[in-house]
Amino acid sequence: MKTGPVLGIEGTAWNLSAALFDDDLIKLVSKPYKPVQGGIHPREAAQHHASVITSVMEEVLKGNPSPVAVAFSQGPGLGPCLRIVGTAARALALSFGVPLIGVNHCVAHVEIGRFASGFDDPVVLYASGANTQVLGYLQGRYRIFGETLDIGIGNAIDKFARSQGLPHPGGPEVERIAKDGEYIPLPYTVKGMDLAFSGLVSAAKEAAAPLEDVCYSFQETAFAMCTEVTERALSQTGKDELILVGGVGMNKRLQDMLACMCQDRDAAFSVPIPQYLGDNGAMIAYTGRVMLEAGSVLPVEASRVNPSYRADQVDVTWRKEPVTSVMHPESYGARGAEAIIRFENRRAFKIRVSKRYRHPELDRRLIAERTRAEARLIAEARKAGVRTPVISEITTDTIVMDQVNGVKLKECLSPELLEEAGRMVGNLHAAQIVHGDLTTCNFLVQDGKMWLIDFGLSGTSAEIEHRGVDIHVLFQVLESTSKDADTLKEAFIRGYREKIAVADEVLEREHEIELRGRYL
Repeated sequence: MKTGPVLGIEGTAWNLSAALFDDDLIKLVSKPYKPVQGGIHPREAAQHHASVITSVMEEVLKGNPSPVAVAFSQGPGLGPCLRIVGTAARALALSFGVPLIGVNHCVAHVEIGRFASGFDDPVVLYASGANTQVLGYLQGRYRIFGETLDIGIGNAIDKFARSQGLPHPGGPEVERIAKDGEYIPLPYTVKGMDLAFSGLVSAAKEAAAPLEDVCYSFQETAFAMCTEVTERALSQTGKDELILVGGVGMNKRLQDMLACMCQDRDAAFSVPIPQYLGDNGAMIAYTGRVMLEAGSVLPVEASRVNPSYRADQVDVTWRKEPVTSVMHPESYGARGAEAIIRFENRRAFKIRVSKRYRHPELDRRLIAERTRAEARLIAEARKAGVRTPVISEITTDTIVMDQVNGVKLKECLSPELLEEAGRMVGNLHAAQIVHGDLTTCNFLVQDGKMWLIDFGLSGTSAEIEHRGVDIHVLFQVLESTSKDADTLKEAFIRGYREKIAVADEVLEREHEIELRGRYL
């Protein structure tokens, strides 16, 4: 494959940006769209991109070698903006007589983060306007371990900022005002490795408190949620590297929380330089270059833009599987994302650990609430026919229960065991209990029997939505960790249908929840 600089064009939303990238960045030029008021207006943004794209291309190419390929942001993003960029990229590729490469915008954020950090196999927190995702590589794809169930973190901040009359984008101004604030309680919504921001936005808009206190508390709450689900992904996968990418990654408080969490987990942490964090042409050009080297080019007829293009739909042909297992030794021990398990005299002591990255008041509240709720719901689940450990004692941060010497389901996945897991969850949901963290680490297998543990995020609900979210968490874990995910999901569904009358309604809702993450 011919080597040389690749021209990359980014224009998924607010920023029209182009770059030349060879072994390193040669030139980067950006001309962002700035709305007069409110958020991004797609057609206005597209008109802006159309008006500046010629001058941006001229500035990038002037005095530099001709590109050996043209890469462009194929999606996800705003349709009108994507079409401007796609048309320009096709014309330039034909003009130069070079290959055309369609780049997934989300994957480009990941790849420029890997380039900047030098990390080989990191977990990635991608935090931007429309996106909040925790990703990792497995078997030829970037798998999404967890994501927002409603709106992205950047859009959540912008919605709150607009309600307070703050300029767009809202993130920098909220961060500035928050420096003088004090903590007030706001809704904290984490569901396994997924999270939701709508309740937080609504509560922040209506909060009867000084603006600096609300801004401060909004950040403390939202970023603690992001950090918690990211830590859960590190624990689940056993990986020991983390990178933060996306425009919201510029926020110093978010960086500090993640750095603190990684320090406590002995994990390496990296954030790219600011010019690589927001939407930029350099990430498209760099990713296009590694794709070119792997032979991932497009015929013109396959270059249609895709506003709903998911990171986990991309065949990652340019990466090799890690040489060593992704499993970290501690994954087999007694340390999880939230608690330490100590064994003594055939009893397990689950001790919730204080998190230095969280505000102390929020930390105390979550530990106390989750410990009480877990103890109560473990007992209720047993009454519903779900095999759980027997509890003998509880305190504000500790639950003492019978020791279960099982192996995690993630270590022995099979259709037979997933079918039994389906029956267990069916019984649980029929008793109007949602687990909240249905990962394959929270099912233990002992002597052919299955146990369900870790009810720290559990609650009671008869709503189809909550049950659907519960199963969505498990299905995401299967998709992100197993090549046999479809077979395992089918087995789970068989077992689930045996135990709950509304199974088909719940499974239909789970599919709807999945589609929400596909930018529809």
